[in-house]
Amino acid sequence: MSDSQSIGIVVPEQMQFQTPLALKSGAVLDSYTLTYETYGRLNAAKSNAVLICHALSGNHHVAGVYADDPRNAGWWNNMVGPSKAIDTEKYFVIGINNLGGCHGSTGPISINPMTGKPFGADFPLVTTDDWAETYIHFADKLGIDRFAAVVGGSLGGMSAMQLTLNAPERVRHAVVIAAAAKLTAQNIAFNDVARQAILTDPDFHGGDYYSHHTLPKRGLRLARMLGHITYLSDDSMASKFGRELRNGSLSFNYDIEFEIESYLRYQGDKFANRFDANTYLLMTKALDYFDPAAQYDGNLSQAFSHTKANFLVISFSSDWRFPPERSRSIVKALLDNKRHVSYAEIPSSHGHDSFLMQDAYYHQLMRAYMNNIMV
Repeated sequence: MSDSQSIGIVVPEQMQFQTPLALKSGAVLDSYTLTYETYGRLNAAKSNAVLICHALSGNHHVAGVYADDPRNAGWWNNMVGPSKAIDTEKYFVIGINNLGGCHGSTGPISINPMTGKPFGADFPLVTTDDWAETYIHFADKLGIDRFAAVVGGSLGGMSAMQLTLNAPERVRHAVVIAAAAKLTAQNIAFNDVARQAILTDPDFHGGDYYSHHTLPKRGLRLARMLGHITYLSDDSMASKFGRELRNGSLSFNYDIEFEIESYLRYQGDKFANRFDANTYLLMTKALDYFDPAAQYDGNLSQAFSHTKANFLVISFSSDWRFPPERSRSIVKALLDNKRHVSYAEIPSSHGHDSFLMQDAYYHQLMRAYMNNIMV
C-alpha cells in the first residue's frame, strides 16, 4: 500500500453554527460553517481526539485522498495515518479549515446573507483567538471535553498555543512546531510586501474581484513567490537548483533563465489558481496579530501562566523564518511556570518547510511523544 493510500479515501464534512460569534475585531458573525475531516474513531470516553491546526495556506485536508482526485493527498499525509507518528489507530484526528479560509469554511468567498453576494473584503479580520473559540464550539458539538493533543506547525503552532491560553482545561498536550510567540519586524515586513502585491493588483478591485469576474492572480502569484523564498533555506535552494540554467546558456533577457526562477513561477502560478487572495490577506494578518504577551506588557512567562497543558516544542536548525531561538523563548516561558515541556531542535536543511518533510528523526520524535499520551 502506498503512502498516499495509507488512510485511503476521505470525505470532507461541514458543521453549521447558528450561535453568533463575536470576533476579536468587534465584528459579529451571526452564523458560520466549518469544513473538516476526521480520521480514526472517537473512543467511548471521547478522550482520544487530536486537533491538527493548519498553517497559512493549509486547510482541513490533512491526510488521505479524495475518490475523484487520488493524487491529492493531505498536506500532512506523511505524519498522520495508521502506525504513523500521529496514529489514526489510536487517535481520532481532526483537521479543520479555519474560519476565513477558502476551502469550505465561512470566509470571503462565502455568500454574505445580508447582501446575497460574496463577503469579499467585507469579511472581518480574524485572529487566532477567534479560531480558538471556533475549536471549542466544534469540540462541544462532538462532546469532546478535552483534546488529547492540539498539534500545529507555523501559524498552526500559534493556533495551538492560543487554544492552551484561551481554554487551559480543554487541552492536555500541545505540540508546537516551527512557530514563534510573535512575529519579528522582518516577518511582518515580508507579510506586508506580500499583501501589497495583492492589494495593488489592478484586478483586485478593493477585494470585490468576484463581481468583476476577475482574479488578482498576478498579485497572489508574487505574494506566494515571496513567501516560498522565506520557507526555504539557502542550502536547500543551492542543493536543489544552484545556479543551473534552464536552457544551458544565458539568453540576456528578462524571461526565465535560472531553474530557481522557473520553480518559483511554477509555485506562484499553481497557488494563484487554488487559493483566494482575500483569504491570503486575512491569514497573513492573523500571523501579524499573534502576540499573547502583548496584554502582559511583553512578559511571555506571564502570558503562559494560566496554561495547564504539557508541551512539545520543535524547531529546525535551518528555519530562518522562525529560528530555534524563537522556540526556545517559548520553552523558557513555560519552564518559568514549571510546565512540563520537551524541546527538540531538529537538524535540517529544508528551512521553514522542514515541518512538512519526511524526516526519520523528526517523525520518530513525534511518534515517541504521541505514543506516550494516555487516552
